[in-house]
Amino acid sequence: MIDSPASTAPVLRVDAVDLVRDGNHILHDVSLTVRPGEHWALLGPNGAGKSTLLGLLGALTHPTRGTVEVLGHQLGRVDLRQLRSYVGHVDPRHGLRTPLKVRDVVLTGLTNTIELVPRRHPTPEQVALADRLIDLLGLAERRAARWPTLSQGERGRALIARALMPSPRLLLLDEPATGLDVAGREQLIERVDTLQQTHPELSSVLVTHHLEELPPGTTHAMLLRDGRCLASGPVADVLTSDQVSKCFDHRMRLTRSDGRWSVRAHRPPVP
Repeated sequence: MIDSPASTAPVLRVDAVDLVRDGNHILHDVSLTVRPGEHWALLGPNGAGKSTLLGLLGALTHPTRGTVEVLGHQLGRVDLRQLRSYVGHVDPRHGLRTPLKVRDVVLTGLTNTIELVPRRHPTPEQVALADRLIDLLGLAERRAARWPTLSQGERGRALIARALMPSPRLLLLDEPATGLDVAGREQLIERVDTLQQTHPELSSVLVTHHLEELPPGTTHAMLLRDGRCLASGPVADVLTSDQVSKCFDHRMRLTRSDGRWSVRAHRPPVP
């Protein structure tokens, strides 16, 4: 049985973590602490180790060295399968094979399964919760739509609603805007921002390599390069032109307007 830790305790604590696979160092001496109500972004180029770190945070794997605590429980001393049910993990590569309706996809979040569990029937209260989350994620008119007919953006929002069904204290988003057009991306960001405002107790970690995909409510960021942390802390301290340029090995200029970031290549003045 997993007891919920005190609400003031860190939601995540990563201390001096290394992760080695087949002799290759994927993560080097990474540390991170996420507290209740904080919304973190993990940023870096392809191959930086972002999704690998997110897998540790979601209790999907163990570190080679160092310690990882998720919701107050140290990996290696807790049943990972049970712990995962308390973490909302959103992966756009959702392996659903049957044409479930949106509401049924959301209800699979109760059992943390891809498909509906046979002979298991949700309560009226659980169905009502699913409908509220569907409405919150802007899918009210698509409630009865089947999975194959959804756009990539609609699928992403449905998976967020699914992840919220067990009322987790932690939401992990692995490149949720992958494959979306501009309209789909903006709809997704708007709904994630609304979620952060309506669920003040929720913490989140979002993986991306595009700063334009960060919701305005992002509070903290970590820059990763080659499996190492280059900078970590409040967004105003971390997301600077100099540090992002170093992370991506290209001179860039960052601007922020109405809470959203944009990036342009730095162009020296013409003599």
